[in-house]
Amino acid sequence: MNVFDYVRPASVAEAVAAASEGDAAFLAGGTNLLDLMKAGASHPARLVDITRLPGLDDIEFAADGTIRIGALVKNSDLARDAAFLAAAPAVAEALLAGASPQLRNAATIGGNLMQRTRCAYFYDPHSACNRREAGAGCDARGGDTRNHAVLGWTDACIATHPSDLCVPLVALDAVVEIAGPGGTREVALEVFHALPGETSAAETALLPGELITAVRLPAEAATFAPNARYLKLRERTSYAFALVSAAAALRIEDGRILEARLALGGVAAKPWRARDAERLLAGAAPTPEAFRRAADAALDGAHPSGDNAEKIELAARVAARALALAAAGTPERMPALPGSVFAPAGVNANGGSVHG
Repeated sequence: MNVFDYVRPASVAEAVAAASEGDAAFLAGGTNLLDLMKAGASHPARLVDITRLPGLDDIEFAADGTIRIGALVKNSDLARDAAFLAAAPAVAEALLAGASPQLRNAATIGGNLMQRTRCAYFYDPHSACNRREAGAGCDARGGDTRNHAVLGWTDACIATHPSDLCVPLVALDAVVEIAGPGGTREVALEVFHALPGETSAAETALLPGELITAVRLPAEAATFAPNARYLKLRERTSYAFALVSAAAALRIEDGRILEARLALGGVAAKPWRARDAERLLAGAAPTPEAFRRAADAALDGAHPSGDNAEKIELAARVAARALALAAAGTPERMPALPGSVFAPAGVNANGGSVHG
């Protein structure tokens, strides 16, 4: 049986103080943490319950166009917010593609950023895993690697980050707001998650005791709303973690791409921002040929971490198709299967309109 202390602080300051003592974990929706504890992959000595902290469950729209999303906002609430759908449709599409409705109703935005890899060897306490125990090794190497990384991996770790939400957030330059023992600070989401090092011990930029309080989208994110999509390839279309995914956003004027954003999911230990592909698309006509060239650039340097070479081509095809869908325009209403390569135009389960 796991033995741990349970603390329910009344403020962010109390939460930070409680988490700064020993091996602690913050508890919000618990949709990932509790699974890890049950599987024996995580053994925090203290759970700091932040579910009742005031001020962390608001969606704020500033006069300058900035959107601030509290860490305790539920995934389902953000995806259904009409103003947010209009400003960041690709983020909403990723949220609706992320899990079952029951999980979306419990999961939080901050928790989504902090979810751990779904690597089967990480979840199995009898397998060697550097993420669970630094220096233990990586049993995924030479094992079942279908779902593993093709970019940014090392012999220390070939796991991938499982988030759908983080992929369009990275493409749109989201910033993470953090409170900790040393005060408050901000970190660009693009560098918030770490690629594996020699031991793969550090997975995020968070320091001991630090708590995510909000995620912020810059005003510029909304300028991509007319041409933004999230596309996800998965083994179970209704809901499953991405084999590969892509978030694409374009600003098109007079038949030319003024600016492009592209990020990939399911290919690395972090959402993968494809900046070389973005530069290649700037000034180009939105054609299938241009999108395929950009997709190939996004996967430049990719190599299999095992028996998963096909994943490189899959990722390139999904990236090219996401760009093509974005160029065709954000649909007036979310597809019936948001984020799916098989999704026709239609109405989602919530009946939500992308443009409010």
